[in-house]
Amino acid sequence: MKAAVIHGPGDVNVLRVEEIPAPSPGPGEVVLQVHCAGLNHLDIWVRKGRSAAQLQMPHVLGSDAVGIVLAAGSGVTNPHVGERVLIHPALNCGRCEFCRQGEQSMCVSFGIIGLSRPGTFAEQVAVSADHCYAVPPHLSDEQAGVLGLTHVTAWRMLMTRARVHPGETVLIHGIGGGAATAALQFARLVGTEIFVTSSSNEKLSRAIELGARHTLNYEKENVAKWIAHETSGRGVDVAIDAVGAATWPLDFACVRKGGRIILCGVTTGAKAETDLRALYWNQLTVLGSTMGSDEDFRQMLRAVTVNELRPVVDEVFPLDRVREAMAKMETGKQFGKIALRIKP
Repeated sequence: MKAAVIHGPGDVNVLRVEEIPAPSPGPGEVVLQVHCAGLNHLDIWVRKGRSAAQLQMPHVLGSDAVGIVLAAGSGVTNPHVGERVLIHPALNCGRCEFCRQGEQSMCVSFGIIGLSRPGTFAEQVAVSADHCYAVPPHLSDEQAGVLGLTHVTAWRMLMTRARVHPGETVLIHGIGGGAATAALQFARLVGTEIFVTSSSNEKLSRAIELGARHTLNYEKENVAKWIAHETSGRGVDVAIDAVGAATWPLDFACVRKGGRIILCGVTTGAKAETDLRALYWNQLTVLGSTMGSDEDFRQMLRAVTVNELRPVVDEVFPLDRVREAMAKMETGKQFGKIALRIKP
């Protein structure tokens, strides 16, 4: 079968589309014929060798996928062969104290498809049957193929960790990225007042179409002063941060007293100074968030289905243009998600 693989870390040119052996399902697993797979920033970190995981080369990238079940391993009663499913790409042991509590994303051996095992940028992939879900009927392959890692991450940040309520104010940095765009869509479902930033006026215009009420080009104005002006000096209730070092100081300057800061990514760096005075004096809550539990994924999928929410797909590339697709994501030119069409 064809797959997008790396033989070692490097720039986008280390990505190759090659023929590799097709997988067989192990106990409790199914093999999917992949129709479409979404790109994530995780693919960049894995390709560059920034993860601590020991990869077996050649390694297949990719975490999200939608496809048809081709075969099932022993012990699998659901899904059935021929069923169209999408996957929750998290991996966990199912036995540790956190898994037993239903907090699988806190598992002591937590992993992700495409990082801890071969990924989805392939014509076939073996995955746990328990992490396959029926596709919401209103979604195309392209939309379903990107509904995974970033969307469950955004859901957990807003609903599980921040416990956002209707009427609250939410700041989302760097709109246009996958997690940020998903967070905007979910925050609108809740009924919050949404503030977003970007260096692109085009992205800000699209954010307004998705429900953002306040927008700012951070290259032209000061974010903290803007938030202070728009909220009459109060600050926002919640800051959603998938950016990292570049926006971390802004979080502390923009949230109200007693506000919440939720971080899920470090695309601009992992080390940043923290204003400890603002932390204790303003009695802030700082929360980390990684992907989501099985229940987070079920809730997210139910919300998408009931509200007929459609993930924002920026562009779809065929598998043989995977380098071009990843290069676009790496430069941040997309709005929403980039997808790979695996099955012609």
